[in-house]
Amino acid sequence: MTTTTERVSTSTPAVPARSRRKPNWNLVLRIALLMIAAVLTLGPVMWTLSTSLRSPSESFKLPPSFFPWNPDFTSYSQVFRQLDIVLLVLNSALVTGLIAVGQMVTAAMAGYAFANLKFRGRGALFSIVLATMMVPVQVTIVPVFMLIRGMGLSDTLLALILPAIPTAFGTFLMRQYFLGLPTDLAEAASIDGASPWRTFRSVYAPLAVPGMAIVGILAFNFHWNEFFRPLIMTISEQNFTLPLGLVSLQGNLGTGSISVVLAGVVLSMIPALVVFIFGQRALQDGLTAGSGK
Repeated sequence: MTTTTERVSTSTPAVPARSRRKPNWNLVLRIALLMIAAVLTLGPVMWTLSTSLRSPSESFKLPPSFFPWNPDFTSYSQVFRQLDIVLLVLNSALVTGLIAVGQMVTAAMAGYAFANLKFRGRGALFSIVLATMMVPVQVTIVPVFMLIRGMGLSDTLLALILPAIPTAFGTFLMRQYFLGLPTDLAEAASIDGASPWRTFRSVYAPLAVPGMAIVGILAFNFHWNEFFRPLIMTISEQNFTLPLGLVSLQGNLGTGSISVVLAGVVLSMIPALVVFIFGQRALQDGLTAGSGK
């Protein structure tokens, strides 16, 4: 009697080769557009930083090199030597901070009024507010200057702060934000005997903090770099803001060192960048909350 032993094959069956995937051209195009946008956005910033780290003679070298192989920080010391940078930063911080806080408060109150209060001419008045966004500041600078001079505030920091507190865009943004909040809250507060001001202050204002944060961050980033209004409204150097101070780095007839000028520009970008980084979460939360309502 013979025994037959069958050998069991342990090799795995051959897997058919997968067909080659076709490239996702939509994804490729999207990535290419994002890369182009990144280069166009970050390229000038990186070039500014690179030039600020070169010596004055190297900044005019042809052909220019994108990376400073021998970084030179003397341009930054020249900025502190030529400018009272502390005074300029304090003036800009005071003006910009008060404008941002003022816009947050006034935009929230005006937006709530246009969204929840019923009064005659509300639609027409809101249309006028929106129409002011199409008027450039160069058109209104002369009457505003005359008004400021009549109040005895010319060549003061208040001349920069007070006219910038009313904001049509912030009013529009907060109105849209309040329209997204439930109206049952106002009805419940009214039943409890709360006045419109108490309803706004105790019920709606805490819910509108993300929207107010958006207004404040946008106002800070805009007015920190503002040049035209301070140029018209201020005369004495003790009231100059940072953008006005940077102009003096160019020298007479623009003969100043470009590396020193760009070093001052880099220093001026740091506060706005810090505010944006720390306020980015609030900005995202505000936009997400506003779009989800």
